[in-house]
Amino acid sequence: MDELEHKYEVEVKVAEKTQKLGDEIKSELKASGMMDDKGKLKLKGVSPKMLKRMKQEYVSCPVIKADAGFIQCFVCPNFQSRVMGKVLCKGAPLKK
Repeated sequence: MDELEHKYEVEVKVAEKTQKLGDEIKSELKASGMMDDKGKLKLKGVSPKMLKRMKQEYVSCPVIKADAGFIQCFVCPNFQSRVMGKVLCKGAPLKK
């Protein structure tokens, strides 16, 4: 199997507290059907236990040049894959 093309390999870090999602990210998740009207995440193929763990993780995003919650990273168009505690990122600029 060929390796996925990626520009960055970003380490996933664990925070003490749950990472909060910004209003802009929440509206994007609702628009794409990944969050219901009550604010509950509905990610396909992700168990509730894994979702709880994902809420406590974050990455130092090389694209937005700031720390971002892993869920924000997971739904980003640059997200390629997560392998052994690292995220493979395409590194393309994001459209506003």
